Amino acid sequence: MKNPSSDCTEILVGKAASMDGSTIVARNEDGYGPINPIKFVVHEAKEQKNASYVSVTTGVRVPLPDHAYRYTATPQADQSDGQYEEAGINEFNVGMSSTETTATNARVLGYDPLVHNGVDEEAMLTLVLPYVKTAKEGAIRLGSLLEKYGTGECNSIAFNDKNEVWLLETAGGHHWAAMRLPDDCYAIVPNQTVMQEVDLNDTDNFLVATDLVKFVEKHHLNPQPGHFNFRDIFGTQSEADAYYNTPRTWYGQKLFNPEIDQEPTSQDMPMVRKPTKKLAIEDVEDFLSSHYNGTKYDPFGTFASGTKKEQQQFRSIAMDRNQASSILQIRNDVDDNHAAIQWLSLGFFAYSPYVPFYTNIKDTPEDYKNTTNEVSIDNVYWLEKTLSVMIEPHYHEYSDMLHAYLEGCQSYARQRLEVTDEVIDGFTSDVSEFLTESNQKTAGEVSSRTHKLFNNIVKKGLMLSKTTWERGQNL
Repeated sequence: MKNPSSDCTEILVGKAASMDGSTIVARNEDGYGPINPIKFVVHEAKEQKNASYVSVTTGVRVPLPDHAYRYTATPQADQSDGQYEEAGINEFNVGMSSTETTATNARVLGYDPLVHNGVDEEAMLTLVLPYVKTAKEGAIRLGSLLEKYGTGECNSIAFNDKNEVWLLETAGGHHWAAMRLPDDCYAIVPNQTVMQEVDLNDTDNFLVATDLVKFVEKHHLNPQPGHFNFRDIFGTQSEADAYYNTPRTWYGQKLFNPEIDQEPTSQDMPMVRKPTKKLAIEDVEDFLSSHYNGTKYDPFGTFASGTKKEQQQFRSIAMDRNQASSILQIRNDVDDNHAAIQWLSLGFFAYSPYVPFYTNIKDTPEDYKNTTNEVSIDNVYWLEKTLSVMIEPHYHEYSDMLHAYLEGCQSYARQRLEVTDEVIDGFTSDVSEFLTESNQKTAGEVSSRTHKLFNNIVKKGLMLSKTTWERGQNL
């Protein structure tokens, strides 16, 4: 049974498509319901002779390498059904985001059905990120695990290091392919198999399961002989895709290539595009926190009028099921010891700021790692979730206050990175200790601003009651 943290939206950016030369892997972790408490942690490097991973979800047992590298992660607070670590960066500045739920078509599943005692989303990051030194190694390790143990889900998984971005997509129970994103491009992945033409001879940019070609040939799965279009062979092009998935790709490409005219329900939108302008972290944040802003499909009706039906026609990107959003940024304009940043937003992303965390650290802030299953505004996850409950019914009344808060937090985050980078240049002391303290200061200030917003919204909300009545004024 699929864990609640599964329906997601992902964007990938190559280093020549970003404004500062960073590679970027970013994803919203959404759920099947609005509640799935998430925390942010760091695992220390460790020796683990003769260790194995045993999944509480599927029961699969996987032997582990003797040494595990340090890595950050965003697991569930309640781990009774598994960790679901989802997103993080390891000590070699390799980022991994897992997973984006996709779908394999029924024809393929007839020949390679899903395996329910294999490696699923719950285990993928834990089994891969602590053991790889490059993004490509991540795709290779995960692919080998899928072939050996199988999987009970259809997913895409993204990796990045300072040079490359890789996307791996599963197909059925044991098959997969991975591609290197062109450096000057971005890609959007919206719960749908998106990889297109695979060059089977170009192993620098494509990887596939060892028997993938034979599997396709044996079962006559390729509708275009002479081509190997992964989406056409393994993916879906359903009515559900047209209303749940493709509109998110349409909106992202509308933001980053506004000159292109295409329909939200089109099944022909390419996975990869070169943006009209180079993209910054703020562009990625705007996409991941968007809700068809400025179109008739916006459920908030913010900038353009649309009928109620149009406003509810497509699955929004920012929505009540948002849980945690990680932007994994590996920079190329600073030293490796502080190049990796995990920008993290918790709650409902239209209302929640992204906080930048250096990942060469020894610990995470208390209110990011102490997430509880019950509501408590002493941790960031529930503080942001509680704010969303208060804001949504009066979004327009709170809009100015909210956006001032979000913009202020973003500017502050940029300032903190600039100051910290400057101090570290030529630093001879323990960089990890310093970055841990720097993260504490950054997160502490943003949390302070969030509590202040909470205070102001409660006070303003008390003035918005429909039962307000003053003697003499209501006559």
